[in-house]
Amino acid sequence: MQSSIRVNGTEEPLRTDTVAALVAEKTEQTQGRGIAVSVNGMVMLRAAWPTTPLKPGDRVEIVRVLQGG
Repeated sequence: MQSSIRVNGTEEPLRTDTVAALVAEKTEQTQGRGIAVSVNGMVMLRAAWPTTPLKPGDRVEIVRVLQGG
């Protein structure tokens, strides 16, 4: 059985090992600007993304700020 995580409410296979890798996979922005991430309900500081491991069953929310008017 393959390990999975929940990203923005959708269950998917766990293919990356850190929050930074997941954000890079899911967003077009490589700098991570305008993006906020929470793991299991806790907001993650951007500086911690590269060292925060993802584990099976984690719940990740990735929110991107959009401009508009």
